[in-house]
Amino acid sequence: MVKRKLTKWFLTAISMCIGTIATAAVALASEDERFAAAKSRLEAGLSTMVGSAITIDRISLTESDDLVEVTIVDGPVLYATRDGDFLLLNGDLLKVTSSSVSNLSEERRISDRLSLIGDLDTNDMIVFSPLEPPKAYITIFTDITCGFCRKLHLEMDDFNRRGIEVRYLAFPRGGMASQGAKQLATAWCARNREATLTSLKSGVEMPLNDCEGNPVAEHYALGNRLGVRGTPAIVTSNGQMIPGYRSAADIASLLGIE
Repeated sequence: MVKRKLTKWFLTAISMCIGTIATAAVALASEDERFAAAKSRLEAGLSTMVGSAITIDRISLTESDDLVEVTIVDGPVLYATRDGDFLLLNGDLLKVTSSSVSNLSEERRISDRLSLIGDLDTNDMIVFSPLEPPKAYITIFTDITCGFCRKLHLEMDDFNRRGIEVRYLAFPRGGMASQGAKQLATAWCARNREATLTSLKSGVEMPLNDCEGNPVAEHYALGNRLGVRGTPAIVTSNGQMIPGYRSAADIASLLGIE
């Protein structure tokens, strides 16, 4: 009787183990299939984004229930959602399909730039306009002490000749207590802002004027909010930010102006 009970218990235990192993195997197969779909989607989307074939070596679980580790062949390790629909890249959230990758973080930044810069009064900017109605405009965070800002300003006639209106905002790289901030205030406080800014960018020394109500601090705070880290920082009319110097010809090409 005892022997029969032990045999029955043993067979029941074996059956339960087999069932557990089978369930685990099905789950693993299901997970492998899910990762295979994610791998295919990520490879196709990333290849489209960079313009060359991207191959994923493996997709591995992480300590997060939501993210997997994606190892690119001869490339970096990235993190994605388990279904491969979303990818984290340099802190940005990307939406992935088999034919495209869209940067959701940059789309949000573009919306913020358009909204916050659009709320500014152009009377608080220093504006260099073409003689004819402009074909496009750019907004530039600038500093007097910045060499590349001066280089860009030397091309002002070229910008205007191409039909591009240049709208300047102040961004003293050294902060509001810097000499650059005082020089920028001097330009904004001047009766002829355009001529004063041009003279200061040319190295002409003049008495500093930090008049009450000038917008330099407001512009500086806005630049920090929008992620400006250096000058010049160029924002196009569609909200794209271009860090650093770009020639008038390059900007015109980017804007689709011949």
